[in-house]
Amino acid sequence: MKAAITTTAKYLPEEIISNSDLERMLDTTDEWIRTRTGIRERRILRDPEKATSFMCTEVARQLLDKRGISADEIDLIIVATMSPDMIFPSTACIVQGNIGASKAWGFDLSAACSGFVYGLYTGAQFIESGNCRKVMVIGADKMTSILDFTDRSTAILFGDGAAGVILEPAREEGFGILDARLYSDGKNGKEHLLMPAGGSLHPASHETVDNRMHYIRQDGKQVFKAAVMAMADVAEEIMQRNNLTAENIDWLVPHQANQRIIQATAERMGIGMDKVMMNIEYYGNTTAGTVPICLAELDEQNKLHSGSNIVLASFGAGYTWGSVYIKWQ
Repeated sequence: MKAAITTTAKYLPEEIISNSDLERMLDTTDEWIRTRTGIRERRILRDPEKATSFMCTEVARQLLDKRGISADEIDLIIVATMSPDMIFPSTACIVQGNIGASKAWGFDLSAACSGFVYGLYTGAQFIESGNCRKVMVIGADKMTSILDFTDRSTAILFGDGAAGVILEPAREEGFGILDARLYSDGKNGKEHLLMPAGGSLHPASHETVDNRMHYIRQDGKQVFKAAVMAMADVAEEIMQRNNLTAENIDWLVPHQANQRIIQATAERMGIGMDKVMMNIEYYGNTTAGTVPICLAELDEQNKLHSGSNIVLASFGAGYTWGSVYIKWQ
């Protein structure tokens, strides 16, 4: 019994930060950002009273409404995020309380930009084992809450957003989440993309605040090289494992980190950009939110049909990376 996605939903804040807005804040230009990343604008959840759980709750309520079920029917809630409301309690528990899912349990999953891909396959295991009938998996990040807007190397890249799915047993054999390959490499990845303070290694102090250690830091060149290789490799591997070809893949849904990384992955798979879902231009990198936002938009546009072969691919801090093969039901 495989797990299938039965419902998708997304939430994006209304306020937009354009490249022109960033030009007034940083030593950068619209043209410099566009040519290097493909990003034109991104969303910001500016209200300090609204955190990642707010966006997740909006997604969860949409999922329930679109599926036509009550919150009591949800068995498990998984929230993939690197910007939880707080270290504890989990954002998943906050969402569970907000929607009144009294029979559900939940947890947060930390795999940075690969979080949703990790979470999707994790949730699928609970369906396949028969322990759960309805699992909600949400990827969300309020990245602007941990961005240093004096740091040009990171401030231009990220935005806020959330999206998610409901997983249920597939109606027919051969449909649903059919395969996945997930990886991590803490030896080479731990120092190149991180938020140094806020955990048990460097608890909050005057020193950590003064040294701006509660913001994301990234070695862009190292991360770019690793991401290009890892996403292309894992996408090709999932194709080979499942006898997929460029002709029978309907959609590549890649993590929206950089337009050039996405293009390199598509080239490695031998598919044209007409089969690649890309919205980085409008939202930037919403980390754990990018892949589910893409899925939700494909669904909204009626571009997913029974039998569609979909390959998800992602790469994130850790390093973490992976790919999932879905046959849409």
